Amino acid sequence: MPPCRANRSVSERVSPRGRLQYKMCRMATLALVNIGALATGMLATPRVEAEAILVEDGRIGAIGAASQARGADVVVDCGGTTVLPGLIDSHCHVVLGDYTPRQKTVDFLDSYVHGGITSVVSAGEGVHAPGRPHDPVASKAIAIAAAKCFAAFHPNGMKVNAGSVVLEPGLTDEDFAEMARHGVRHAKYGFGGYAQPRDGEPEVRRAQKHGLCVMSHSGGNSIPGSSPITHDVLLYLKPDVCGHVNGGTTSLDEAGLEEIVATTDMALQIVQAGNLRSALHILDLARKHGAMARVCLASDTPTGTGVMPLGVLKTVCEVASLGGVPPAEAIALATGNNARAFRLTTGTIAAGQPADLVVCDAPAASLARDGFDAMARGDIPGISCVIVDGVVRVGRSRNTALAKRLATFTGVTVTAGGH
Repeated sequence: MPPCRANRSVSERVSPRGRLQYKMCRMATLALVNIGALATGMLATPRVEAEAILVEDGRIGAIGAASQARGADVVVDCGGTTVLPGLIDSHCHVVLGDYTPRQKTVDFLDSYVHGGITSVVSAGEGVHAPGRPHDPVASKAIAIAAAKCFAAFHPNGMKVNAGSVVLEPGLTDEDFAEMARHGVRHAKYGFGGYAQPRDGEPEVRRAQKHGLCVMSHSGGNSIPGSSPITHDVLLYLKPDVCGHVNGGTTSLDEAGLEEIVATTDMALQIVQAGNLRSALHILDLARKHGAMARVCLASDTPTGTGVMPLGVLKTVCEVASLGGVPPAEAIALATGNNARAFRLTTGTIAAGQPADLVVCDAPAASLARDGFDAMARGDIPGISCVIVDGVVRVGRSRNTALAKRLATFTGVTVTAGGH
């Protein structure tokens, strides 16, 4: 039997002759105590008062009084700091393995966990795959391979929602049915071999028919071989998600943005690797038209913008400090809103949900009082703990500034990050 993973306890039964009869692993219970502030990831109720969270079998068992967390195997003392749901990067350019060919960087996903990102959604493995062919057979094969590889590969515990098929001319109903059977849940439009951007509408409809969530490129060309996709094309294609609506990196025109926000139900994905001025304008439009529930935050990295472990957290801080969005609501845009738009099963702090959690505080040199206050000031909080599925994966982050107050741990050995 393989050895127990971190945060697991071992039960053994020994025969009268002293021989080990079996060895069994069970998931350790985990408690977060002395919570100062808690973001739920839910836009309707972005904050709740709670002293503690109890985690059982990798899921949140209880939220509330400290007494509910007594007797846990592992205790994370938050020291009065802020607890968030694990961030979701809904626009991450994975290919295969923890390596980005675009920036020739290894272990970037492991590093993103140090930025509080516990889940990512692939923006199409084929987009950055070297030498990617444009035929439907290859596109289908890459998506299925990625979905199956990442189903069993979790860098630093991260949940990689991979297998996002890049839509190509000629993909049939049978192709989409086969991909759905093999775990492909997402599709990306905008990089296929279409003569005109409108030509992919049949493949968009087929993907949606078979249950795939379709995200479309929007704005100007992002890489050689891609096409600009204007607001009128998006209105015609009707994808589920308007990818990097603030530009990847060139934004849509302002009149077109208003039409998309006002007249469609597309998710509106704001990214770090986009146009900040456009992002703030989109937030104003979303408030004006009652569309904040459709706004999602992401990084759109690694790209030419680079590898950005703090890409989502930085976007949260910009939305909170410049966009007039209360910090806990900004967190919901990067967690629960992403989960709903991309049909994920994590992103909120609620009983029964996967225990993907981040403990943070104002950075040591900040004038802010706590993590929320830091976001409102535009200071990126210092992370002192990241938990994925109830397992402590990161102590002091190697990527954020030092937090004013650090979480402490009982029942588990955690190595602090270094710079």
